[in-house]
Amino acid sequence: MSSPMSTDHHDLDQLTGIRSGKPSFYVEYLASAERLRRVIHALDRISRALVRTTEGPGTLVRAVAEAAADHLTAHWVVFALADGALPEAAPRHLVLGPAGEEVDADDPDVPPWVAVHLRAVRSGEGHTHADSGGPGNGVAEAATDPHHLHVPVHLDGDVVGEIVAWTGADRAIDATDASVLRVLAGQTAAALQNSALHQRTMRLYGEASQQADDLAARNEQLQHTRDALTVARQREVLDSERHRIARELHDSVTQYALSAGMQIEVVRSEIRDERQRERLETAKALTRRAVEQLRSAIYALHHHGDRGRQSLPALLEELSTVHMPSDLRVEVRIEGRPVVLPSAAERSLFRVAGEALFNAAVHAEAGVAVVRLAYRKDRLVLSVSDDGHGDPEHVRRSLRIASAGDIDGSHRGLVNIAERAREIGGTLRIRRAPQGGIRVEVGVPLAPAGPAPEPAGPAALSDTSETSGRPS
Repeated sequence: MSSPMSTDHHDLDQLTGIRSGKPSFYVEYLASAERLRRVIHALDRISRALVRTTEGPGTLVRAVAEAAADHLTAHWVVFALADGALPEAAPRHLVLGPAGEEVDADDPDVPPWVAVHLRAVRSGEGHTHADSGGPGNGVAEAATDPHHLHVPVHLDGDVVGEIVAWTGADRAIDATDASVLRVLAGQTAAALQNSALHQRTMRLYGEASQQADDLAARNEQLQHTRDALTVARQREVLDSERHRIARELHDSVTQYALSAGMQIEVVRSEIRDERQRERLETAKALTRRAVEQLRSAIYALHHHGDRGRQSLPALLEELSTVHMPSDLRVEVRIEGRPVVLPSAAERSLFRVAGEALFNAAVHAEAGVAVVRLAYRKDRLVLSVSDDGHGDPEHVRRSLRIASAGDIDGSHRGLVNIAERAREIGGTLRIRRAPQGGIRVEVGVPLAPAGPAPEPAGPAALSDTSETSGRPS
């Protein structure tokens, strides 16, 4: 068997053509030129096939088989790898039919000799040629059969597969064809290995990228969990402190106020002076109102936050029946289709309603109050109307004075209502109620709105004036 070095020189001689420029060699020159043209075309087709490494072994194998079929004008072409060789390469074999189409190796239309060669290559047995005395080295199988050719595919000195071709009766295979296919086979093994390595690298890169994305997602989840735990802990601390304050108010301050009221009643029953009895009656009423305010504060402390997804209408219904003065009857009316607001806005409206109701009971001495929650197209309006003896102009004036500087804190409730309305981007209106008392109305836009403008300066509030949370 000839050495690879001598084979390479032999192929070079076959591809370079004639070695004389004398006119007597003109016929040979023409044949050589045609052969050179075919070789250049074949090498170009081979180079374009081998550069498709990154497209995957399957694309590369088909490109190699098509390059061989195109150069030889072959009827049948087989490319096959021996079992166990290049384990990462796939497909392991490919059969092209007369029209250049890919044919299943088990198809009954595949000629028997093609199937025999395919099995022999895959098993690693190879073929013995009469003119070479050993496994196929890239020449015609016999001098009597110039239409059959197979060349081994070498990698690191070992035969890992073969390219086998059959041509028609009008296309004889010569030594140049064998040299071209040896060039193709010599580069195919390395290209297949590179393609398999490239695919493996891309697969590992994809797995690494996926793992990195998974780690990033898990890290983000952990961060969210940590943030949620921090918020929950803060809420737990705040809730604990609120409940402690509510308990202290209930167990100490409220009890003292109730005891003071009882003592006042005892003293009042023993005094005959009518003027003194009236003063004690006033003190008793103030004590009762102080207890009511304490109960309101305790209720607010126990019901802080989102109230477990309870709706604003439900909160107002509960407010109308819990910790209200016994001599105040509250009606709640809901108009329109309720819309869920941000929890901060619903809490603020809930506080506004509570403050307005207690003002109606304590300061206006109202007997009936109506809480109306109207859901309109683009606006939510909360109003509290009473039948007390309050004067809207007096309330607006008191609000302006308290906003400018509420020294004694006597009108802190009004200021709180104005500030809560401003914080949620709403408007506050104080007017005469249909029942004869005062109507406190807060309107909130349902569509997203920008921050409320800063007040331009003090001005009088009329029965129809509006303010963005506080007098303007």
